[in-house]
Amino acid sequence: MGLHFNTVLLADGWASNVRLTLADGRIAAIERDVPALPDDEQADIGLPGIANLHSHAFQRGMAGLTERRGRGQESFWTWRTLMYRFVDRITPDDLEAIAAQAYVEMLEAGFTRVGEFHYLHHCAGGAPYTDLAEMGARIAAAAEQSGIGLTLLPVFYAHGGFGGAPVSAAQGRFLNGPDRYATLFDASRRAVAGLDGAMVGIAPHSLRAVTPDELKAILPLAETSPIHIHIAEQTQEVSDCLAWSGARPVEWLLDNNPVDGRWCLVHATHMTGSETKRLARSGAVAGLCPITEANLGDGLFPASSFRRQGGRFGVGSDSNVLIDLGEELRLLEYGQRLNRRVRNVIARAGQSTGRALFDAALAGGAQALGVEAGFSVGAPADIVSLDAGHPNLAARGGDDILDSVVFAGGHGLISGVWRAGRKLVSDGMHRDRAAVAARYKTTLKCLLAGS
Repeated sequence: MGLHFNTVLLADGWASNVRLTLADGRIAAIERDVPALPDDEQADIGLPGIANLHSHAFQRGMAGLTERRGRGQESFWTWRTLMYRFVDRITPDDLEAIAAQAYVEMLEAGFTRVGEFHYLHHCAGGAPYTDLAEMGARIAAAAEQSGIGLTLLPVFYAHGGFGGAPVSAAQGRFLNGPDRYATLFDASRRAVAGLDGAMVGIAPHSLRAVTPDELKAILPLAETSPIHIHIAEQTQEVSDCLAWSGARPVEWLLDNNPVDGRWCLVHATHMTGSETKRLARSGAVAGLCPITEANLGDGLFPASSFRRQGGRFGVGSDSNVLIDLGEELRLLEYGQRLNRRVRNVIARAGQSTGRALFDAALAGGAQALGVEAGFSVGAPADIVSLDAGHPNLAARGGDDILDSVVFAGGHGLISGVWRAGRKLVSDGMHRDRAAVAARYKTTLKCLLAGS
């Protein structure tokens, strides 16, 4: 199969009249400055698909339902209480329907792979399913239906606070000890075995939910696979960690564990200058979720200083309150501008900010999910095409395209998406959008009835 672009972003920059030969879901050849062949599919502008490195798919069903102010001060912790009420109702069928909707929307937004930070493991009340990976298998089914690439990250969750504090009843569906988690990890691998390009990593939920001995026990399961952890998302978490250990969360993790390029530290919002420098030098990826972090009032990641130290980052949609790749990148930059009261913070001198954001998210997201980034021979054919006829791309070329995508764009710019060589999005719409949305709406009506 041939795919011809008028202009495309290759590993070494923009190129014109590029023909990609696709075979077995991968890029078999890249030809520059060539005309389209008669049977080629032709498109205007080509970009590599980006990985969404952090998702809680089930939370897509809560989008817009937590925006009413209570009597006290609202925070992540009050939001979490509402989330626990919602999660207690979800069946395996519900999870599959909600995840499929989220994944369709991710593909339409230009995400071609998702890192599913999956902690909803057990039945309501906490009893395990006969197959420990029943819920993980439903995530895999949703990925298969939508066509998105999947890095499944089954979560280890054992405690309700630092130092092995007891859990609440609301957390019962998440819990495993190290031995049962090892069984869950193996079952998760079997659950995704039939998916093209799928892989499984490990995800200790947070330092609140895992003791040092438990973390040490589960890390060998990862081998060379990704390791993801929530960390330093809220100021209360930092205070609680200091009270427990005498160290801040990122500081403690770096002091006590072999953090390297396999790791993704999700959020890492509240760091000192020393922590920021050390995280950057570790080679780990900072997993940033600007829409969710803004929605929850978490704070701003120190992106400017992290980037100056050579730090790597990617972006994720986390709570899925809004699934929009351009908006994640835009909010990341705008948060820095508002905080520092200057413009064009993430880019180096003379560099396009849109290009800087895109390149960093492309490389960081792929590293965090254990896959290749960008277009090269042998790489997965994960491709996004843009509509050059859209008014927001009028007379744009080169990096101006990415600046317009990030700062003046929207979903309307995306015309097509290919994942592993299969075209899943045409004219901006996923091929199964109607069926997936119908099932999702039916599911939500049942879940929210009487709430």
